[in-house]
Amino acid sequence: MNIAFFLTPKKDVIYLKSNSTMRQALEKMEFHGYSAVPIVDSKGHYIGTLTEGDLLWKLKNTPNLTFENTEKIRIDEIQQHTQNTPVSINAKINDLISRAIHQNFVPVTDDQGVFIGIVRRREIILYCAKLLDDQENDILNLANKATRN
Repeated sequence: MNIAFFLTPKKDVIYLKSNSTMRQALEKMEFHGYSAVPIVDSKGHYIGTLTEGDLLWKLKNTPNLTFENTEKIRIDEIQQHTQNTPVSINAKINDLISRAIHQNFVPVTDDQGVFIGIVRRREIILYCAKLLDDQENDILNLANKATRN
């Protein structure tokens, strides 16, 4: 199975550029209802994932930081506490699954490290559930066929 089968392409993914502001991140995450978003640099390389927790820690650890002045803080100034490790589009499906165990989504990059999209954990679980269901149906069909003979 090819990772591209599961890929949500970059054009359909909400992400932030590293020079975005904290305020832009807060507003984008609130609007879309996301708790984490990928971050890319000016050349489109995946550089990390920003989470709600990262934003809260920045707020807590920055004296006098209010929502109004979050527009002065750039995303690249915010420490990321969780690393969503990307996979290459050429990676094996086992690499994707092992990362999805610990990440809600897995960033996918091309051979040059350019962000090309994500694979959501949900898509992997749905695929696995379908495989199990198909396998169960095959077993039932074989059992029914055996009892008829």
